[in-house]
Amino acid sequence: MEKKRHGKVKKVLLIFACVIVVLAVGAFVLLKMTFLKSFPKLKGEPEIGKWYEVAVKGTQSSDGSEWHGIFKKGTENKVVVYFFGGGVSITPETSEGGNKFYAINMTGQDFVAEGGIGSNAENNPFKNWSFLVIPYATGDFHSGTGIYEGKKTVYHTGYSNYAAFVEQMKPYVGEPDTLLVTGFSAGGFATSLLADDVIDRFPSAKNITVCVDSSLLLYDGWHETAENLWQSPKEIADRLKTDNLVLDSLTALYEKRGDSVKILFDCSYRDDTLQQYQAYIRTGTMTKDKENGDLFQRDLAEMVKGLQENIPGIGIYIWNHAEDAKTHNTQHTIISSNVFDKLEDGVSVADWIYAAINGDVQSHGIALLER
Repeated sequence: MEKKRHGKVKKVLLIFACVIVVLAVGAFVLLKMTFLKSFPKLKGEPEIGKWYEVAVKGTQSSDGSEWHGIFKKGTENKVVVYFFGGGVSITPETSEGGNKFYAINMTGQDFVAEGGIGSNAENNPFKNWSFLVIPYATGDFHSGTGIYEGKKTVYHTGYSNYAAFVEQMKPYVGEPDTLLVTGFSAGGFATSLLADDVIDRFPSAKNITVCVDSSLLLYDGWHETAENLWQSPKEIADRLKTDNLVLDSLTALYEKRGDSVKILFDCSYRDDTLQQYQAYIRTGTMTKDKENGDLFQRDLAEMVKGLQENIPGIGIYIWNHAEDAKTHNTQHTIISSNVFDKLEDGVSVADWIYAAINGDVQSHGIALLER
């Protein structure tokens, strides 16, 4: 009897051990597909449709570790310059706070390139375009050239990284006729700040679209931060005259380029992440609640009004996804994830961007701001 009991216990323990092993293997596989994913290093000519990690000499993340770009060569003579997001530093205190406020290195970023607008989904109109992807690990909206020396050294060298990468990769994409400059969150802020710079680097492109995804933070110190903390190029910092960095930058882009560039802006109407950063700017503490969502919704309505007044013909897409039942706050960013979901008027953000590229600039979801 005792032997039988011990035998059953052994079987149970063996089954339990097998389950643990299976779960561990599954977790490892999932991590390898996401946060631990890495692409092969580009050596020689790239294979069409394959993602590569691109080492760029002289670049670094904010903590001084390696930084790299990501590249995929397409079959069409069209290029997406795609800026990733991941927080921001606006003061010496936030620079020293590191990953409490922004991504400090390249950990867990590569897999994002294959999602959303970069995916191989059959319904993705951009799947055959070339992609120049700029990961984010410098806390400066990809616009800095400086080194902060305080309690620790922080490399706010996003602009230096971006510029070196794009120049290194231009021979691989030739002379594209169509250019899309886009990015999400901090990468959306970067899109507004750097679109003019990107356009100058691709003079052959005559069909140009700029799309900012999920980027609204009001802060009176943007110019000082860009000039002194990030040490952004003067022509970038000098555009920042108000508390709305994106509105200032896109207005300046329109004033310079006019209708030669199609300008788009999208955001969820009660962005759960942006309202937390806005709370920090306002109170010194990151919090999320219905009141912060209310404030964000009002700020977004005012921003959309300013964009429409300053940029005739701008395309706006305000969307509602993953709304919390209590706070009504909504998902942050769209182009790296749910870009094909038809969230407003039966039109997806991918549809909306592609329509603009083809000359049909539309607006959707603005009524959400009136709720």
